[in-house]
Amino acid sequence: MIAAAPTILLVEDDGALAEDMARALGSSEYSVWHAETAADARAVLRNARPDLIVLDLTLPDVDGLVFCTQLRTEAPDVPFMICSAATTAEKVLGFKLGAEDVLAKPFDMPELEARIEAILRRQARANAESLRTPPAKDQSSSAPDEGMLRVDLSRWRVTLDDTPLDLTPTEYQLLVYMTRRPGEIISRQELARGVWGNERMSTSRTIDAYVRRVSAKLSVSRAGQGQTERLPRILSIRGLGYQLAVPLVTAA
Repeated sequence: MIAAAPTILLVEDDGALAEDMARALGSSEYSVWHAETAADARAVLRNARPDLIVLDLTLPDVDGLVFCTQLRTEAPDVPFMICSAATTAEKVLGFKLGAEDVLAKPFDMPELEARIEAILRRQARANAESLRTPPAKDQSSSAPDEGMLRVDLSRWRVTLDDTPLDLTPTEYQLLVYMTRRPGEIISRQELARGVWGNERMSTSRTIDAYVRRVSAKLSVSRAGQGQTERLPRILSIRGLGYQLAVPLVTAA
């Protein structure tokens, strides 16, 4: 059986640029769907699920960053990257809103293709790993343990005290990687190699942004309950890397 070509939803109102991008990606055997507006993109997402959304922040009908927040609700299972003439503040906010990557305009097509390939490779690894893992045992009858972090690879889901965490594919893969080595100090080079498949990422601030996002989501899940000392948390060990500090981790 021949595998289907990965599908890219390109949300870009510049027709000439969109045509160039579609041509370049098509020559690399991607199937490209084009939407000029956020409304057009929503119409596509109501009927189909692409493998990746490539999003310009300058759209004619809605602010691109607002659309990013809407995507996390309307299509939480679809990763997206930003490809736009963004300011530094917009790039940082884009990562915080869940973008897998941010590529500034102008750019070279080979770099765009390489970044798309890296995102899809991470997603494919996570999917393949979940398929190799047997389903978790039903634990619905047992009371949750405080601070219990559970990883269910068969469902591509992480729960804290039985509450699912809303993670992007890369955030999920980062947290799963760290749960395999609880309490250990993991260097940036190891994270870059194990999560992104590219050790050169160790010099990028992208790793820091993702660690902060995952840490924030771990904290928010029990915020205000006065039990932060029981929370799993990611510690930054100056000059060495990161450490997942947890009371207990079970990997399903």
